[in-house]
Amino acid sequence: MKLITKLTLFTTISKAVIVLLFVWLLPSMVEGVASDYTNYLLKQQEKKVFVTIQENGIDYYLEGDSSYGSYTMLKEEYISLEQNNHLTMPDTLLTSKRMIEGDTLTYRLLVRNFEYDGKSYILEIGKALASINQYDKPLQRIALSVLLILVLLTLITDLGFTHVVLRPLKRIIRSKLYSPKFPYNEKLEPVATSTSDFSYLDEALINLMHRITADFERERAFTSNASHELMTPMGILQNKMENIMLSTEDRDVLEKVSVMMKTLGRLKKIVNSLLLISRIENNQYARQDTIALAPMISEMMKELEPLMEEKGIRYTTYIPNDIIVKSASKDLLFQLLYNLLTNAIRYNRTGGSIEISGNYSPEEKYVIIIRDTGIGIEAGELPYIFDRFKKTSSSCSSSNGLGLSIVKSIADFHGIEIKVSSVRHHGSSFFVGFPQMMVNLQ
Repeated sequence: MKLITKLTLFTTISKAVIVLLFVWLLPSMVEGVASDYTNYLLKQQEKKVFVTIQENGIDYYLEGDSSYGSYTMLKEEYISLEQNNHLTMPDTLLTSKRMIEGDTLTYRLLVRNFEYDGKSYILEIGKALASINQYDKPLQRIALSVLLILVLLTLITDLGFTHVVLRPLKRIIRSKLYSPKFPYNEKLEPVATSTSDFSYLDEALINLMHRITADFERERAFTSNASHELMTPMGILQNKMENIMLSTEDRDVLEKVSVMMKTLGRLKKIVNSLLLISRIENNQYARQDTIALAPMISEMMKELEPLMEEKGIRYTTYIPNDIIVKSASKDLLFQLLYNLLTNAIRYNRTGGSIEISGNYSPEEKYVIIIRDTGIGIEAGELPYIFDRFKKTSSSCSSSNGLGLSIVKSIADFHGIEIKVSSVRHHGSSFFVGFPQMMVNLQ
């Protein structure tokens, strides 16, 4: 999953959790705020009563009676003042029911005991809960609406900011990891960014790519030079051995020189293969040929017929005559398919078969599939079969381990995709996928 997708999901989910948590806590929060505010109003009302008593005396309320009571028209609030010779309730704030003119209502109450002129009084101030809670629902709706708007705005802002901040990282990944083709011979431009972390990452990747390219160029130059230098002494050795064989009739000497000639022959094949790979990787071949695949494969199979007859191998081809490959090197393409077909014969069983078929659709690549009924390849060895000098458990002793490396180098040179599937003792299938731009229908 992409980083920006993860950040988007995290931001969205975190905001959703905040909204759900707020919705869950909102009623109790509103109720708590309303309760605290009601207690504050009751205490303010208590102060007003005592200020009035201090200024005007308690008869301002009692007017000669032993008790005083006052309430609003809707009985939402009331004040009660009466003599209380016996303490019936301590000073407190509580919620309780009171009956006023036959109606029993629930009130938030402030109870205060005090003395005035040597007499004990109890003051009770009440506010109906129904009037306190009448604004709860509207307040909750307003608070929730404001929260949703704020969350939506912050969500849009966060996503926009995240997208802008991560844009340089996206350009770094595309320009340094996806787009470049190895070896990195094109000039690497740094990505402009004000984020220091991305600048360090971009600089580190550029330095790493330069080091990899330099190491690769040194290895490639060494391989090319070493292979080229080896050809001259090997040619001299071969001439001397041929002269020895022509100048003597000693059977022991002839046999020993013959063995040495075979060893030298294998060495020349390896050097020639390394030279071929080096030339391919140094872009020393032109990709300007136009090739009809069916005639080329037909020519190839005729060359290989003697090898197939030795093992009794049958073959079939299903390559349409109208398939043309352009912008390619005919010699290299011939070598690629020749190596795969040689392997299909070499590792096939006696009396086996080889099937060569092509599959094309305008939307996809043109793919040549080479199937054999051979000994197959172990699943654990499949990822390494294109490595140089890598021999699998099924490789024959005459193999130098470079045939499939040459196939891979030629494929990479042309942008051709190579895939393989294999089942041990049931055969292998190689898939050669040509890019759509390389294929034409006649």
